Amino acid sequence: MPERHLVVDHLKFSYEGLFNAAELYNVISSFFFEKMYDWYEKLNNEIITPSGKQVEIILAPWKNFSDYYKIQVQVKIHMIDVKEVEVEQNGQLLKLNQGLVRITIDGYVISDRKGKWTKEPITWFMSVIAERYFFKEHLEKFETWVKSDIEDLMYKTKTYLNTYKYIAHNKS
Repeated sequence: MPERHLVVDHLKFSYEGLFNAAELYNVISSFFFEKMYDWYEKLNNEIITPSGKQVEIILAPWKNFSDYYKIQVQVKIHMIDVKEVEVEQNGQLLKLNQGLVRITIDGYVISDRKGKWTKEPITWFMSVIAERYFFKEHLEKFETWVKSDIEDLMYKTKTYLNTYKYIAHNKS
């Protein structure tokens, strides 16, 4: 069984205000596409309530680096009480969403991704020794890589969400 090394633990970000839910999803998915991650969407759930939409999305993109190592990022997006509103920008009405967005990100380095070294106790022991003493710099390099990618993702997401400075109108 592959071993997951937790690198980034529950990096959280919250935003309340105007946004476009579809564009937010595209910002995140295009980021991983540009970084050449393989895409996996674990969950995409939407519930309509009287107070607005409740949306939960869990993404788990990954990138293989060798037969032994891969990195994985888990992004949890919760959109709470999302309502559609119309806003005016330069004399034009735009349809946007308003609500609370919470994003939680975890980052992992996964070793022995195919589970070849954990089948027998002696091979598992040898892999632990090899990782700790002989290939420690490889693990540290991938940890740095996943941290950097998560920092870039947070920067792009925050930049995108802070671009919505409009005058809101009530939807009729």
